[in-house]
Amino acid sequence: MRLCGLARWCGASLGAIVLAGCRLSSVVFAPEPEPEAESVPAAGRERPNEPPIEMLFPDEPVLRVVSGSVSCTGTLIYENQVLTAHHCVSRRDAAGNVIHRDVDPEEVVVELGGDYLPWAEVDVRAVVAPSCGHAAGHGDIAILVLETKLRAPTAAPRLDAPPLVGEQVRPVGFGRCDTNGIRRRQRSGGAIDVVDSDRFKLDAAICPGDSGGPALSVERGDVVGVISASVMHNGQGELRRSEFTRLDQWRPVFAAAKMIAEGAESAEVPPVDCPALRASEGH
Repeated sequence: MRLCGLARWCGASLGAIVLAGCRLSSVVFAPEPEPEAESVPAAGRERPNEPPIEMLFPDEPVLRVVSGSVSCTGTLIYENQVLTAHHCVSRRDAAGNVIHRDVDPEEVVVELGGDYLPWAEVDVRAVVAPSCGHAAGHGDIAILVLETKLRAPTAAPRLDAPPLVGEQVRPVGFGRCDTNGIRRRQRSGGAIDVVDSDRFKLDAAICPGDSGGPALSVERGDVVGVISASVMHNGQGELRRSEFTRLDQWRPVFAAAKMIAEGAESAEVPPVDCPALRASEGH
């Protein structure tokens, strides 16, 4: 865990998605570019007895995830596991293009606090993700196993049931669509109208930097999906076509992360393969 005393500056990254009926014909993601900064070596497994960090605010499960030059959002689902999107932890070349390989865990930090200036950073021990999804789409889900446990409220992932057509969801993220600065925000969501084999869709107000954030069920309060892709827009509150990764179809990712969180080495855990997509389950 590192205490933070300096804010970092970044600029917004906006894009657009071309819609073709109910399907997205091309994908633009919503990470926020992060400026280069001097890296601080992670202490890694050298701090096994570090006490848990205590957080006091009920919305603290939604955290900011910084991976190299990319800023995203994540959700604390267990005391040392943060759920996010796979494309948030994909390696990129000098031009910012996705390379189909994950970044090393020491290149990722999870920031604590609801504003752009965090009060602490937590190092990542392992990145657990499927063999697909580096550029979003199928397999756009990842779990970060933290070096330090967090004594804080967590958000329960829905693994035992699918999202439902008509279910109301509310996204949360650290994205920015204007010049008001980066902070945790509840986004405008709505009713799910399409459920595919491992994704669901609805109109929501998603901004660059929201990627990886939770889609919270309004009725149940659990996390039903991860923000994956959206039509970008120029202002807060505009509802546009958005895609979310289902959690219930990726239970092997959660199982692998649990093994590592309980002490297994990453090399000891079998990789998570990507099953073939099935036909759409709802529309």
